[in-house]
Amino acid sequence: MSHLTVRSAYRDLADRINRFPQGAPPSDVLFAILALLFSEREAGLVAQLPLRPFSVDDAVRRWKMPEAEARKVLDALSDRAILLDTLRRDGSHSYVLPPPMAGFFEFSMMRVRTDIDQKLLAELFHQYLNVEEDFIKDLFGKGDTRMGRVFVHEQAVPPELSLHVLDYERATEVAKTARAIGVGTCYCRHKKQHLGTACDAPMDICLTFNSVASSLTRHGVARTIDAAECLDLLQQARDRRLVHFGENARHRVSFICNCCGCCCEALNAARRFGFLHPVHTSNFVVELKDATCNGCSKCVDACPVEALSLVSANDPRMKRRKVARLTEEACLGCGACIGTCPRGLLKLRPRAERVITPLNSTHRVVLQAIERGTLQDLIFDNRALASHRAMAAILGVILRLPPVKRAMASRQMGSRYLETLIRRTGS
Repeated sequence: MSHLTVRSAYRDLADRINRFPQGAPPSDVLFAILALLFSEREAGLVAQLPLRPFSVDDAVRRWKMPEAEARKVLDALSDRAILLDTLRRDGSHSYVLPPPMAGFFEFSMMRVRTDIDQKLLAELFHQYLNVEEDFIKDLFGKGDTRMGRVFVHEQAVPPELSLHVLDYERATEVAKTARAIGVGTCYCRHKKQHLGTACDAPMDICLTFNSVASSLTRHGVARTIDAAECLDLLQQARDRRLVHFGENARHRVSFICNCCGCCCEALNAARRFGFLHPVHTSNFVVELKDATCNGCSKCVDACPVEALSLVSANDPRMKRRKVARLTEEACLGCGACIGTCPRGLLKLRPRAERVITPLNSTHRVVLQAIERGTLQDLIFDNRALASHRAMAAILGVILRLPPVKRAMASRQMGSRYLETLIRRTGS
């Protein structure tokens, strides 16, 4: 009976996770991961939490326990970065369960811990993300709106095109305007370290910003840094030809990872499932003039997603001669390869069509929910009383969507009220 109870608690938690647009397909490996991160009791309690931010009072009502006990549970979950907590102006706390990625999966490996077996956790993550594949395909390949996007290496952009780089496309601008900044251990390389396959790229270079940084630094998951140190870390990443991979939002970006092609899950997905376009590119693409290429392979080695490769030059006089070849559809526009060519044959140029970036995280989540058919879970969330403020934010996004997306939202909601509201504002 106890075994069935444990399975029920973790299955309820998996169901709760999967009501969010970025879910986690159930499997025995997922349940093993959850069992490492959550106690049975915690799994049952977290399964009852709402999708949107909630207060201690919300948890008390849902859990039917004294406030002191509820606060103790919430603080313990926040200390382990399973929940993110935000300190409000009135001194109270707001809590939210982040998705698995970018979220509590990564946070579990952003520092060295002794309370859990991180080697076992790394092995389970590898099995779930790299062997089973359902999770990674769902995360990076479902719908049109992605979790993350590439920030171009600003120094790689030709001077005549520098004005084409908007503020929200600059990782440096994120650093300069963030209310709080934290740096922690790279989840991907930490995981690979336990598997014995990590590269020598910097480990403490995973950057978080704003409310996420405030929560992680307050609980010791990340270290507080200022904008100057953050800019220095971004420069170190560019010097190592790492890719700035960050949240797919224009305002209040919550994270920028500095990714290598060998360890990063997002870049691995770009190589393995490129046809699904798993990562939003920058608004630039590489242009290669291969007429005088000598096949030195420096640009090929620098590309994290194998968009550059060596092919035969088909030169009848030099049958072994090779030249670099660009697969433009695979290019992230990160700029990591720019400057590697001794003959200066590589440069960035604007893409024919600009990549559309959601305004903020709410905008992105609503788009993802519409595309994945889970919008009703965001609005009709019966795990706690709906916040008028959250409802207004969600409806505000819907009403500003293009007509096709608004129609999709209306069909999913099955609400005459929303259908009428959309029709009136869309005229």
